Amino acid sequence: MPFAMPGFFDGLAEQNLIRAKETIEKMKIASGAINGALREASSANAKGVSDYAAKVIEFSVANTSSALDFFSQLLGVKTPSEILRLSAAQGRKNVEATAAQSRELWELTRKVATETADPIKRSFASVLQKAA
Repeated sequence: MPFAMPGFFDGLAEQNLIRAKETIEKMKIASGAINGALREASSANAKGVSDYAAKVIEFSVANTSSALDFFSQLLGVKTPSEILRLSAAQGRKNVEATAAQSRELWELTRKVATETADPIKRSFASVLQKAA
């Protein structure tokens, strides 16, 4: 003899099925929002990497030019004291340039990190608010 389920369980199963379908729909919407945020973050990151690479190339050109200028100045030096003076001046110039370049790269890195993370943070906050 087959086992018959009371009507109470039929209603409970139907309610659970409805809730499961609603949850799946919410998850699809959330997944789409998160995917969009990840696409936006990836795009921001790619632009940031490009900007960073361009800045490194710019610094490389400036540093190479500075080194070549220094070498050309060394060719005209007549005394050891001039070599020391010129070397010290070039050393100061290099330290200052390196410090300034490092600051610029750090700021650019911070900007890229923020621009990459912001879409993800906004999306997750929105998804969590809707889920609550």
